[in-house]
Parts: sequence; structure tokens; C-alpha cells
Amino acid sequence: MSIKQYNPTTPARRGMTTQDTSEITTKKPLKSLIKSKKQNAGRNNTGRITVRHRGGGVKRHYRLVNHKLAPGTTAVIEEIEYDPNRSARIARIKDQDGLYHYVLADTAMSKGQTIVSGVDAPVESGNRMPLSQIPVGSQIYAIEITAGKGAQMVRAAGAKAQLMAKEGDYASVRLPSGEVRRFRMEATAAIGMVGNIQHQNVKIGSAGRNRRKGIRPGVRGVVMNAVDHPHGGGDGGRHGTGKPPVTPWGQLTLGYRTRRRKDVSKLIIKSRHDAKRKK
Repeated sequence: MSIKQYNPTTPARRGMTTQDTSEITTKKPLKSLIKSKKQNAGRNNTGRITVRHRGGGVKRHYRLVNHKLAPGTTAVIEEIEYDPNRSARIARIKDQDGLYHYVLADTAMSKGQTIVSGVDAPVESGNRMPLSQIPVGSQIYAIEITAGKGAQMVRAAGAKAQLMAKEGDYASVRLPSGEVRRFRMEATAAIGMVGNIQHQNVKIGSAGRNRRKGIRPGVRGVVMNAVDHPHGGGDGGRHGTGKPPVTPWGQLTLGYRTRRRKDVSKLIIKSRHDAKRKK
């Protein structure tokens, strides 16, 4: 897949690029595998804004993607589709019982291809199987954290992980961030790499395009009044923060860790932060 350039008909169009959709085989999703999606503008069930800078945007239907294809499933890929809710493409498949599913499409998937899920599945791109059956060194995606729960990791466009080693009940996997983490052997993963690998190189180009995505403008704290942000206020025009940068609610930012990861620290062999320092 390549990046498509626009003709420079306006200043915004000059730097704007978009995805090449040549691999997409149909424009209409399957009606039984979609559901309506309400736009909440970043508000929770009590009406409070919990995610800022969200609202508006084009209406979209949610595609019901199957992240835990049942063992023993043999399916034929019928279409490769666009999904407005994720960066990756999705594949519409029809299993041996005549049921339809959506799964994440990898770089090698094509119309008419057969994919298999289960312990006895051949080691081929797109097939899903337990980590115990996957050869060491293979590229994998859509990995289960808890066996049987469904894929939760390595699902974004162009993402891939590598199976590094197997020891006892655990397999060591190097994730796209550089982190090396242990997973249970019975957890499943798909072989290959998630498709739409050029997604990260697309240039938005205009503010209006972001608004159609449902992203509203963000305002810097230093240009606000003191009542609205800890960085705000002051006379004399432009100025810096004057203090360590914080969020609108006073929480330190720029590298300050706010997540507790004690529950999974025993599974992390090499931190992603250590991997970045060595580059």
C-alpha cells in the first residue's frame, strides 16, 4: 500500500495525503455485523467530560470484530473492508458453518484465501493458534493477554511482535514498543503483521479534516487565564510555564508516571522505557 498525494488546489491540500484504498474490495459492510455508535463527545454516564477535545465528527457504525476466533474454525476471506473505528483494515470471512465474522486483516490477506484457527492450524500468515505451536522467531499480532479472552495486544495498523523464546509455561514476546513480555503458552496469536502499514505516514493537512474525525481544537495552557489553567495568567505577552509543566488539574506531566503496574511487573522482562534509552 502506498500514500496518495492530493493536487495542491488549496494551501491545505498541498501538504495533505491520504491512504491508498486499492486493497479494499467492497464499500458496504455486512448489516448483521454492524451496530449503531452513539457520539458522547468525551462524556461519561454522568455527563461529565472525561476525555477532552472530543465531539462532532461524521457518523459511523461500529464493526463487530471477532478477536477470539474459535479453535477448529476454517474460513474463507470474502472481502477486505475499511473500518472507520480503527487504523487497521478488517477482513470479512465465512466459516465452515456458513457464519460470517470480521477479523483484523494482515498484510498478506487477499480475497479467496483460507485461514485456519486452532492447535492443528498450519504455520501460515493469517492463521491463529496458541503460542506453544508457533515457531520461535515468527512475527505475530493480535495476542491474547488472558487465554480465551480474545486478542488485546498488537492490533494497530502496521503493528507486529516477535516470539523470542519459550520456557516452561511462558513465551517471551518482543512487542512493537521494544518491551519484552511473558505470555502464557495457551494464549493465542495470529501469524503475520497487521495491514495498512502506511497509516502512520498519512498527513492530516487541515483542521477541518480533524473535526470530521471527531477531534476538537486543543488550547495551550499558557494562553489561558490563571483561573482556567495553572500555566495561565501573567502580563507582558508570551511566556513559558514558569513551573514544572502540569495538567489543568495540577498533575505533573512530561514523563511523570501515573500508572500502577505492580500487577504485571513480574511478566515484563525488559521495559519499553529501557529500550528507548538505548536507541
